[in-house]
Amino acid sequence: MSGKRQALWAFLGLVAVAFGARPTIEAGESHDAEIEAWRKGRMERLMSDTGYLTLAGLFWLDEGKHTFGSAPDNDLVFPKHSAPAHAGFIMRTKDGTRIHANAGTELVLDGKRVSETRMIPDSEEGTTTFTLGDLSFWLIQRSDRFGIRLRDVHSEIRKNFGTIEAYPVQESYRVEARFEPYDPPKETPILNEVGTTSMSTSPGALVFTLNGKECRLDPLADGLDDESWFIIFADHTTGDETYGSGRFLYTGPPVDGKVIVDFNKAYNPPCAFSPYTTCPLPPPQNHLDVAVRAGEKAYDGDPKTTKH
Repeated sequence: MSGKRQALWAFLGLVAVAFGARPTIEAGESHDAEIEAWRKGRMERLMSDTGYLTLAGLFWLDEGKHTFGSAPDNDLVFPKHSAPAHAGFIMRTKDGTRIHANAGTELVLDGKRVSETRMIPDSEEGTTTFTLGDLSFWLIQRSDRFGIRLRDVHSEIRKNFGTIEAYPVQESYRVEARFEPYDPPKETPILNEVGTTSMSTSPGALVFTLNGKECRLDPLADGLDDESWFIIFADHTTGDETYGSGRFLYTGPPVDGKVIVDFNKAYNPPCAFSPYTTCPLPPPQNHLDVAVRAGEKAYDGDPKTTKH
């Protein structure tokens, strides 16, 4: 898998873990109860120590040396409560990225203190995640760009998080779609919030009727397990009632050529809450010519942060 493709699926793998999706109603379970349980689980994962609300920094790396620590004269300024004033430096070259800890810095990798090692990006197997007190950070790759993503369990975004409003659950927004496979599967460029593009694969189109109109969506399938297809979509509520860069949704794979698409599980991408994310945007073919008044509405909270 190419770096451009892996970068997108590294992101989507985190989203799948963070939000989950149960595309069908369990035996004996009402639709309302299913959505209520899904929303509860979604909030628990979002608020967890590994949820997107704990992201506290995104620092893009040029080639060369980048110092990090809590002092303001560092290239990468970390929160004061966990990082030493001058913790070390990260060296980015054409051959890769290495991290160097200064003497006295308790930099930990896989439970062991380290002083110098290679940083493996999230586009490769074995991504290295480092801890420094209550902080953790790792190297991300988005197309040809590399950066450091920082997590802080005491982040201001998490502390200031409010509530997410949602439309009332409506059975009419749980639709059965006809699956029209692409032969071969279609290569789809996916642009993200930071302006880079990753390639993905759509196995086919989901065709359904919503609010009296025929609609089509291209799900993305590679990089996920066999039980999950991922949809990035926009509709007539986007930028007004719902988040301006679109919403996310998972489905299951086809059963007898049919797929259940439940827009009551449409949710805000991480970039709706945090400036430290690199969310993919809806491809042009996934802009629906209808208003989807189901799922999560736009988030009005103010995380009181600025983007690095």
